[in-house]
Formats: sequence, C-alpha cells, structure tokens
Amino acid sequence: MRKVLFYAMQGKKMCFLHVLMNALQLYEQGHEVRIIFEGESVRLPSQLEREGNKLYLSAREKGLLAGICLACSVQLGVLEMNEAVGLPLLDDMYGHAGLLPFIEDGYEVVWA
Repeated sequence: MRKVLFYAMQGKKMCFLHVLMNALQLYEQGHEVRIIFEGESVRLPSQLEREGNKLYLSAREKGLLAGICLACSVQLGVLEMNEAVGLPLLDDMYGHAGLLPFIEDGYEVVWA
C-alpha cells in the first residue's frame, strides 16, 4: 500500500476532475490518498458542491479531501465560500497548506 498526496494547484475544473478520478482509483485499490486544494484550485470546492459533482462528493465521503489553503482562499476572495464548505482550512506553511506533515507521514506528493 502506498500513501499519495495530490497537491492540486490548478483552478481548471477539468484538470481537477482527473485528480479526483486518480485519487478514487488509488483509494479503491487500497492505497491511502489525500487531496489538498492550494493555489487556484481553492476556487473549486464551492463550485463542485453546488453542482453536486459525484466524483467530488465521493472523495469527500471517503475522507480524501485533506483541506483547503487558507491564504489562497483569502487572496482569491473565496474564504467565506470555503468556510461554508466545511473542509479544514490549512495554514501550517506561512499561512498556506504545507507538505511537511504529509511527507513526514510517508506520503508521496503528486503535483496537479
């Protein structure tokens, strides 16, 4: 079993859907998977919630969504929307979502 962290930076929904598909496939094969919304991707959680996106909701239900970058949410004007989504707001790296806790826990990082 592997531990994989998807560190999603892009705000393009189509790109992020591929993150979700890969994460779910790995999870279904017994791997430990987490996803962090960082950079432009912090705009996506509220959109995917509103749309009732099945991939997103499945990943959320399975506990794959580690959280959303606090600093990027503030900078991009989506903090209130992300607070409403209810995922953890991550700020352990100078206000941003850091990799250190995951690397120290043995995760491989996939940049997306």
